[in-house]
Amino acid sequence: MDTLILALDAALRTLWAPARAQRPCPVPAEPPGPLSAPQRREAAALMRVNHVGEVCAQALYQAQALATRSPAMRRQFEAAAQEEADHLAWTRQRLDELQARPSLLNPLWYAGAFGLGLLAGRWGDRVSLGFVVETERQVEAHLDGHLTRLPPEDTASRAIVTQMMSDERAHAAEALAAGAVPLPAPVQGLMRAAAKVMTTTAHHL
Repeated sequence: MDTLILALDAALRTLWAPARAQRPCPVPAEPPGPLSAPQRREAAALMRVNHVGEVCAQALYQAQALATRSPAMRRQFEAAAQEEADHLAWTRQRLDELQARPSLLNPLWYAGAFGLGLLAGRWGDRVSLGFVVETERQVEAHLDGHLTRLPPEDTASRAIVTQMMSDERAHAAEALAAGAVPLPAPVQGLMRAAAKVMTTTAHHL
């Protein structure tokens, strides 16, 4: 019962409570320039996709923390979740600044990611950590693609995405150091396909 209460509380906080960051939002070296209407729409769509990714990250790490029997692994997952909570707050702040809304399907994304996190955790800590490595690598590549698509004038969004990439790279390295095992190629392919569906949908909804 305690586990269920904790899981429900985490979901409610992620989906409906204002996200609170422990670190300040990254500040760009150059102030943002004016954006045209099409540039603003594209920046908002990309940051909405990134916000969805952080909703999913909360679900994944919370589920994996609940599934592991290792106190050390639980602490590692919870620490990563806190850094991802910073990302959640930053991306939501940027959406507000761009006068855009988050994805309407966030509860669905959260539920799906939570189920995947539980499944990965049930396979054991090394597989669960391998899931972290593959997820973070795919997210890093996805963020790198966003840097090429964000308007050069949108230095605010670019600063956030750059810091997120650095954090995701660190999470993957930590998971590898903790004993992650590589996931089979078919599993990696399925993860990429699922991510493609999510990002394409979240770009609009």
